[in-house]
Amino acid sequence: MASLTKERRHALVEALRLRAGYAETTDPGIIMPIPEHLRAFEAEVVLIVGDRGSGKTQLKSALQDERIRMALMRNSPTVRVPFGGINWVQGWPLGTAGPDPGGWRALYHRETSRPEDSVGVWLAYLLRTVGNDLLESERVEAAAVFEARGVDAEAVLAGYRSSEVAVTAALDALDQRLRNSNQWLFIAYDELDTLVADDWDAMGFAVRGVVSFWAGYSRRWQRIRPKLFLRSDFYQHHRNVAGADVAKLAGNRVELQWSDKHLYAALIKHVINKQDSDGNFLLRDYFAKAVKGQREDPDLGIIPLLKSADEAKPFVSRLISEFMGANAGKGNSFRWILDHLRDGNGKALPRSLVMLIEHAATIEANQPRAVGAHLLHHTSIRNALDEVSKEYVTQAQTHEMRWLVGLANRLKKQPQVPWTKRDLIKLLKVDFGGVWSPHDSARPPGADADELLENLVNLGVIRRRAGDSFDVPDLYLHGLDLRRKGGVARK
Repeated sequence: MASLTKERRHALVEALRLRAGYAETTDPGIIMPIPEHLRAFEAEVVLIVGDRGSGKTQLKSALQDERIRMALMRNSPTVRVPFGGINWVQGWPLGTAGPDPGGWRALYHRETSRPEDSVGVWLAYLLRTVGNDLLESERVEAAAVFEARGVDAEAVLAGYRSSEVAVTAALDALDQRLRNSNQWLFIAYDELDTLVADDWDAMGFAVRGVVSFWAGYSRRWQRIRPKLFLRSDFYQHHRNVAGADVAKLAGNRVELQWSDKHLYAALIKHVINKQDSDGNFLLRDYFAKAVKGQREDPDLGIIPLLKSADEAKPFVSRLISEFMGANAGKGNSFRWILDHLRDGNGKALPRSLVMLIEHAATIEANQPRAVGAHLLHHTSIRNALDEVSKEYVTQAQTHEMRWLVGLANRLKKQPQVPWTKRDLIKLLKVDFGGVWSPHDSARPPGADADELLENLVNLGVIRRRAGDSFDVPDLYLHGLDLRRKGGVARK
């Protein structure tokens, strides 16, 4: 490979500052059409399971955008696309039209609670959500549901109790009208893990309610179809949160898993569809010979077609070099990148991979080290890993894992990993009933230190090692202000 001029390398590195590794973005140029994930669009699929950062929110947003949805479908011909008109509405989050955490807590802890209330309240909120599609007479018959303020879950539930038959009858009639006009109404439920961050019992009440509701009603209606986006650990480990009824939906589920092949394909798609400040595809031209199989779509841009993860090796070698140093003893770049982005369960996600390249490009732009035909020096990649860890943890502790602040404070009392189980339990027991989040009363997932440790392992925050010891994967290590014994400072 011919060497790059200083000016050309700088322009290419600048273009690598992708700034696209976030779930909220729906730029079609960065969305990778993975047929298994896109089965979420099939009418029969109710449950979509994925880890934080696996693309649940991005997928939901993409499916709600008709242009992007149609582009994804034409690139995934095996997906059974519903025939007819399609409309998406938001079942959760509802913003100011729904209860806040205090509202869910009050609903769960009230003295007049009934077992069926957790289902009834979601049925009432569904009616409110589709209110514009109802006939005026149907709204009148269920007026008590609509007259309550959305933030007042108890009042909404009381409205449902006073007009239960009218609520179900109105939704039955809406489903019939949708069938008659060949229309579909998809109801998306996302961010369920943020319903009540400081009360796992109340959150379980709410999550079990929506799962139980649709476990029963998804077979009643043909054209009102739910899409429940559920965090993987709720589905796999915390069945006390999702409830036993989640098994009834499991047969029609999609799991947002990312193979190494799809991870590298997603990264390549990000890179080769990125335009520089002048609107040129410098990176596409630069990596043209390293990306063999590809297809162009008018909306999604260039889509890399990898038969296996190994087909990404030429891309990685051109981006960084074959090794993370002078020779193979420092590690193969192709394997090193993903291995150091995996959580304690061995999973790596596209958001982290893109963030790694983003941060490495920024470091390289400020302190150029790469030589020859490569864009990023291995030192920039290694230093970027710390930045990814910090950003990954920051995003988690300001969203669904706000208790990570308290976890970091406790673990920093013995900041070198690995720990013995005895030492780790001792750290987790420190002021266990005290404050875990500086901003609210968010609690960690566990009634005691032992249960918390088990759940931290299930979440991939803590990694179980041989010999009754535990450590923290690199994805969380620096973000939690921890370090590995015998580690060498990066320069």
